[in-house]
Amino acid sequence: MRTILKIVLIASFLTILFENPLNAGNRKLAQSGFKFLSVSVDARSSALSGALTSLESRSTALFYNPASMSRMDYMFDFSLGQVNWIADIRYLYGAAAYRPMNGTFGVFGVSFVSVDYGAMRSTILANNEQGFLDIGEFSPFAYALGFGYAKSLTNKFSVGGQIKYAFQDLGGGVVGFGADESPQTKKFNVGVLAFDFGILYKTGYKSLMFGMNIRNFSQEIEYLEESFQLPLNFEMGISMNVLDFTEMDTENHKLLVSIDATHPRDYPEQLDMGVEYVFQKTLALRMGYTTPTDEQGVSFGVGFSPTVSGMNMVLDYAYTPFGIFNDVHRFSFNVSF
Repeated sequence: MRTILKIVLIASFLTILFENPLNAGNRKLAQSGFKFLSVSVDARSSALSGALTSLESRSTALFYNPASMSRMDYMFDFSLGQVNWIADIRYLYGAAAYRPMNGTFGVFGVSFVSVDYGAMRSTILANNEQGFLDIGEFSPFAYALGFGYAKSLTNKFSVGGQIKYAFQDLGGGVVGFGADESPQTKKFNVGVLAFDFGILYKTGYKSLMFGMNIRNFSQEIEYLEESFQLPLNFEMGISMNVLDFTEMDTENHKLLVSIDATHPRDYPEQLDMGVEYVFQKTLALRMGYTTPTDEQGVSFGVGFSPTVSGMNMVLDYAYTPFGIFNDVHRFSFNVSF
């Protein structure tokens, strides 16, 4: 009876929290900087449209819900991946997790994300025929480095967090001219500490899981005279293997359904929904959907997970159509032992 009551309370809270905002349209609510921290990098999560808050994961949990890292079964886990983002922007990411003494002391993890925005032309207004003066190229970039920790406090309840340093360099800009009319430039870069925190709860009702996390909590930062905040995001989610309601062999077949309700700082509330079918713990087919969005909506993915000499290797791919922009492709590699 208690379990059913908890499920009802969770579902009711999610409905009340997100019922009205979802009908508000795509009205922008605020602005934030360091938007590279909002892009989903892991191929599995992206194929599920980011609905990973309540799913058990490994080192890549540091990018979503750090608490779910506590439930990994291996001592070591490493992940690497690449995202071919819109406008020829490229992401590289990596994560590693260490679980000493079978999790007695929890799970420790590190993560990194780097962003290459490519080369851009730098110009300033000028009183000439073109109306501008070309002063060369610049190459903006960004990165984030994190250290995380997660622990299962009981066989049902886990907590986790991450502290990370995020840095962004937008190149140099002309801020004035000297007496000889030579341009005076200034570097526009800034770094800040940010925090992530999450919980994961196994309800006890079949395979139903509940998760919650807060990401990118930090102080305000500023470029010159303009201040802004990081893309703070609050997420709640539930997930379950719906084959629990059937008589199918759940050891060889799994059909995970995951739903996340998200509250971003700079966008209306969203629902992320994902479905993952896993055959014999080796082949995974995935699909996700996010609403509301400006361009992206449906995502697809596939994963292959063989076990060789005691090592579990995972190859994941995700594909996201992106409207008027280029389609987005994500590739991930993971190994655990």
